[in-house]
Amino acid sequence: MPRYTSRPVAIAASVSISLLVLGGCSQPQTQPEPQPDLQSFYKQEVAFEPCEGYGTTSADEDAFASDPAFRCARVEVPLNYDDPSGRTAHIALLKVPATGDRIGSLLMNPGGPGGPGMSMAAAGATTLADSSLTERFDLVGFDPRGVGASTPAIDCFTDQQNEAGDTYTTVVAGSRTLSEDGSRRLVEQCADRSGGRDVLAHVGTRDAARDLDVLRAVLGDDKLSYLGQSYGTRLGAVYAEMFPENVRAMVLDGAIDPRQRTFDRRIDQFTGFQRSFDEMATACAVTPDCPLGTDPGEAVENFQDIVRPLIDDPIVTADGRVLDFDAAYGAVTAGLYDSTVWPVITAGIAEVQAGQADTMLKILDVFGGRDADGTYPNFPEALYAINCMDENRNTPEQEVELKRRIQEIAPFTDAGLGPDGARDPCEFWPAQPTLDLPYATDIEGLPDTLTISITGDPSTPYEGGVSLANTLGGSLLTVDGERHTVAFGGTNPCVNGIVADYLLDLTSPPAETRCTL
Repeated sequence: MPRYTSRPVAIAASVSISLLVLGGCSQPQTQPEPQPDLQSFYKQEVAFEPCEGYGTTSADEDAFASDPAFRCARVEVPLNYDDPSGRTAHIALLKVPATGDRIGSLLMNPGGPGGPGMSMAAAGATTLADSSLTERFDLVGFDPRGVGASTPAIDCFTDQQNEAGDTYTTVVAGSRTLSEDGSRRLVEQCADRSGGRDVLAHVGTRDAARDLDVLRAVLGDDKLSYLGQSYGTRLGAVYAEMFPENVRAMVLDGAIDPRQRTFDRRIDQFTGFQRSFDEMATACAVTPDCPLGTDPGEAVENFQDIVRPLIDDPIVTADGRVLDFDAAYGAVTAGLYDSTVWPVITAGIAEVQAGQADTMLKILDVFGGRDADGTYPNFPEALYAINCMDENRNTPEQEVELKRRIQEIAPFTDAGLGPDGARDPCEFWPAQPTLDLPYATDIEGLPDTLTISITGDPSTPYEGGVSLANTLGGSLLTVDGERHTVAFGGTNPCVNGIVADYLLDLTSPPAETRCTL
């Protein structure tokens, strides 16, 4: 779960249970009525319709039109839950109807934050085509508030700024610095383009969790069944804290540690990225013409020799696209999420040696969702805004120290310019964070949850999943392998079977169960 990106560095496309689950042996509970001033939102009728016009990219438009069974809608929610009679927002969702004996809806979030759930549900029709999940559940993907097709959507940059790479919302890695005036202008530009400062103040996870409960109700489900990956595990855990009595089942895949504060989690995250970089270098070293060299111990230095010149002399393609240091580092980081992509990364690094940028830019396009016509989704902007409302904020001195530590433990990110000038881009955000770290602790009345954690996850370290499972008092599935998230792609029979047993029958695996990728 990257905090901020200077390029669209997204979560890899894979989105993918010892005792009888407590929820499986308890009697259904009567759900409390929502507070009176929210009744109109909870009781609204959802008008599903064909999905034409819901896609924010041509790829989404094509995907949403690929199956006439797909149905889309928007659900109205308060922009500010403390003022339900005021301004409203609309949450866009896509439903893939169950093909058989329906249990209910399976709501899905692909992470980020900022990842669009509508496209996740559309993809699920294919990736889960042979799964009993598509028979028994409506797959419902939703774009959280501020994201994708939901309105108002976070919008900080023009497509031209995105294309030029002039979209820095990070200073903890790479070459960028951000002045005080620049930080203020960044926030004001986001507010102006997104619909106002009140929009920026209400895109945090706690507001999104309240939206999720409205979605549960208007979809006709007494209890929530949920699958969240990466940041989606945070959204799920916060929902579990706020509405434990409304949970039926939760699969939390690639988990964020709810007990860890921002500074320490960033250090652990970049430690994981460096470990994956080192593993990639080791695999590359035994191949012919590895651009990182035959000695993995020299791989970081070799990489720096290749990409640091891009600071002053970026590669400009024939059609005017730019690959600078930050773009190259961002492409490598994106590819580290999945070990199957590592050969593509090293091929891209070799191209940079030769003054070419095609592969690196393609990695960024695939992971960031750039459209063929050069338009960009709002993933990185929504990621930035949501984290501003969730995360602890650093003083300039703390941000410099964080960048220094990251350069120390993840030297492949180091542009060689030192940490000075690092500044928290959220410093002048118009509202204070609302998540309250740590979160989701001491929950009463929560049924068993299933947390999946991968031993070689570069972004959400394995120990974070262990911590989340323990914090929620739920089940843990350990998966041995090198990637980020596994529960949605449909490629691992061991994981698939355990997830299906849990979601369909509320049956958890024995303690210490492991799968291997």
